[in-house]
Amino acid sequence: MGPDMSLPLQPSHETSPQRAIHTCWPHSAKIWGEYYEGAQEEFGAFLTALGTANDRGHAVRLVVYCANDEAEASARKRLPKTAQFVRAEYGDVWARDTGPVFVRENGELVGVRFGFNGWGGKFNYPEDQTIGGEIIKQAGAKERLFKHFTTEGGALEFDGEGTMIATRHSILNTNRQDHPSQEEAEAIFKEALGIEKVIWLDDGLHADHTDGHIDNVARFARPGVVVCQAPWGTNDPNRDRHEEVARVLSEATDAKGRKLEVRRIPSPGLFTNAEGEIFPASHMNWVIGTRHLVMPVYTDAAQAAVRAMQDIFPEYEVVGKSAKHILMGGGAFHCVTCNQPAV
Repeated sequence: MGPDMSLPLQPSHETSPQRAIHTCWPHSAKIWGEYYEGAQEEFGAFLTALGTANDRGHAVRLVVYCANDEAEASARKRLPKTAQFVRAEYGDVWARDTGPVFVRENGELVGVRFGFNGWGGKFNYPEDQTIGGEIIKQAGAKERLFKHFTTEGGALEFDGEGTMIATRHSILNTNRQDHPSQEEAEAIFKEALGIEKVIWLDDGLHADHTDGHIDNVARFARPGVVVCQAPWGTNDPNRDRHEEVARVLSEATDAKGRKLEVRRIPSPGLFTNAEGEIFPASHMNWVIGTRHLVMPVYTDAAQAAVRAMQDIFPEYEVVGKSAKHILMGGGAFHCVTCNQPAV
């Protein structure tokens, strides 16, 4: 699928050609605690799968930011030699949120940066304010700032043809906007990203400290086709939310006036840490390379979810990789990557 140049300004869908995928390597044992080494192992496994070449020998370029010598040594040990390693400062690994949203405008690449306040003031590291600019620099893109509006890349899901999905609980939260207005948010997304229509869901997953990022809830497989989850097990803490998401999406139309085709895959169901706390495990937090679609997995629902995704994405090899340790930090594979589309 090649870039659609029918819109003068637009983010691409992640199945369109990608020039690079940027990510920040776990570098702080103080932040990650007992999950530090496990998170590094999971980073190595999913990024290696992500960077695997397809049958034509094409592989997406991995740009890996390393905050110190220890992080770089850990990354080089676990990643292909083809990865590019860049020394830079960053607070933590969540490049989807601290990095830019890349858009194409008249054949040029632009990195759009919104305001970022640590997911509503929950986790604030000064270096997270600067890594977005460094990613834009490495991409050779223009920078465009919308710092008066606070949001994160994981809160925004695009079909590449003018449609976006988002949750009200994240975008319109008073911990991000002083006077949240759905109409004002839509106007900003149109100006900043060329979005013609926003499909709004109410909530994200239970216990998600991002206040409901969409990349744990609903993702476009391609324009007109959206994927969401179905409950797994009798104790799935998001059972009612999964059903509501599917209902709203099944009644929605996109920017082209198409009624959405809704495809559902099993959720991981209940996932807790050793203390019994519920964590927002999701199979939706996948990321796409040239050969593999890499899905985070957690529970006995993994094989069923991989099979379901393979039916939806026959052009890729769908592989499941553990994200149990990364999730203890708050997210998974999509959360820690920033896509740079080809222009």
